[in-house]
Amino acid sequence: MSGVPGNVNFFAPVRKLMRALARRSRPFDLELAGYRSLASGMSDVITHHARNGAVRFVAPAVERLFGLKAQDLLGHGLFERVHVADRPGYLSALSDAAAYGRDCSVEFRVRQDGSLSKFVWVEMRARALDQPLAGTTAGREVVAVMRDITERKRQEVALDEIRSEAQRANDSKSWFLATMSHELRTPLNAIIGFSEMLTKEESLMISAEQRHNYAQLINDAGHHLLAVVNGILDMSKIESGNFTITPEPFDPRRVIEECCQLLGYRARDMGVDLRIDISESLPEITADKRSVHQIMLNLVSNAIKFTNRGGAVTVRAQSGADGMMVVVEDTGIGIGAEDLSRVGDPFFQARSSYDRRHDGTGLGLSIVKGLLSLQGGQLEIESTLGEGTRVTVLMPLKGEAVREQSEVVTLGRQQPSPAAEGDVDNRVRIRA
Repeated sequence: MSGVPGNVNFFAPVRKLMRALARRSRPFDLELAGYRSLASGMSDVITHHARNGAVRFVAPAVERLFGLKAQDLLGHGLFERVHVADRPGYLSALSDAAAYGRDCSVEFRVRQDGSLSKFVWVEMRARALDQPLAGTTAGREVVAVMRDITERKRQEVALDEIRSEAQRANDSKSWFLATMSHELRTPLNAIIGFSEMLTKEESLMISAEQRHNYAQLINDAGHHLLAVVNGILDMSKIESGNFTITPEPFDPRRVIEECCQLLGYRARDMGVDLRIDISESLPEITADKRSVHQIMLNLVSNAIKFTNRGGAVTVRAQSGADGMMVVVEDTGIGIGAEDLSRVGDPFFQARSSYDRRHDGTGLGLSIVKGLLSLQGGQLEIESTLGEGTRVTVLMPLKGEAVREQSEVVTLGRQQPSPAAEGDVDNRVRIRA
């Protein structure tokens, strides 16, 4: 690994020391001669281990590494501070070095002084003395050098996260291409097919009623294509910070009712009962009216889309603590707990919709999330697979002022809210 010295270089500062120790017939004693000063001047920590692994000597540099005094690690003090999960590797490295006379390397965590949860990552290279102790047939004693690699471990974790994020981005790209292929090709085939039939209406003997139906299908397909393209453009503008909002005071009741009326026919056509419950005390808010209209259309449309015939979608709006709260609840297919943390990611669709029974690019909630973040709003989703989904939107009275006070406006992925022990928490909270 880059930046980590090789086995020989790692031990170079103590090679002379260990050769001298191998010639000694009495126990290791760094108090003599210049060995103690050599160990004290090193940034790495030198330890000497007896044949049973107990520490006989620790260089004073350990105070800088662990915040511990050398005497605290003597005997089995070091072992007791090694993370429980890392103890087998630590002991194996010492025993292999002693038994086989070879260099061994291991990485483990050591608990810092005064903390039960703070650990330092160290790399330990263990090397046996050149010969067993005189007059014995037991394994060799071991000299080890420990080096702080905490920063390197942090970089490894960060690199793993970057790799994972890159993989997710690549998966999203592949899913996007597959989805867009379907979303664009289906209406285009309809447009091309029905328009060709209209050009041959005489030979095909197309009636006036058929001509009208074909024209309507072409019109519907064109609107679908326009909606797909607009969704992609809106998402691009939001993520690039170029989406312009124009805050103005307005009555949200009229916007919500209008959206529900627009989607009422679609709900009836799909056999879904669309219910509306808007509080009389709903306050006037200051926000981008067009954005709120789009938020409501996307949420209600999604709820209807993923609710089976005979189900119900309920839209409730009421005064909240600091503004307006809108809840869109359905009895549809729901979202699995493993997918909730990714809901709102561009082009992501939950696995329950992978069979392509439901059209869509996976941009609806992403756009809702982005529009809310631009106005200081919040989105909370609760869902159970096979039972339904509840989406709660919180809009402040003055969204632009709340957004400007926010330190960071982010469209990044949010993790599920922590659940109580033993419970499954199906909530995701997204906040700008």
